[in-house]
Amino acid sequence: MKKTKHLKWLGQFKNIYLLITSFFIIWMLFFDSNSVLIQWQLSSEIKDLEQEKTYLESEIARDKALLKKFADSIEKERFARERYFFKKNNEDIFIIEMKDSLPKDQ
Repeated sequence: MKKTKHLKWLGQFKNIYLLITSFFIIWMLFFDSNSVLIQWQLSSEIKDLEQEKTYLESEIARDKALLKKFADSIEKERFARERYFFKKNNEDIFIIEMKDSLPKDQ
């Protein structure tokens, strides 16, 4: 008789421990400030920011090379003429577009 009474109490304690453990695991996974979901979101955001950082670093390197090239005034003038169609006072500019550079609908 004592044995069955002892086993009943043990069974109830196992269920309480199971409930508390389940509640704790669910709380830590979803509701805690350091939850797994938040950590996953932050790690994906960090990955995106690192990709953006590498892209911007390559852009900075390209711009630095361009600035170094612009130390020469002839290069500045060539760049301004090609990119922004600058001209001297006594010049005319003719822009020639090739057939393959036009949009397809024309």
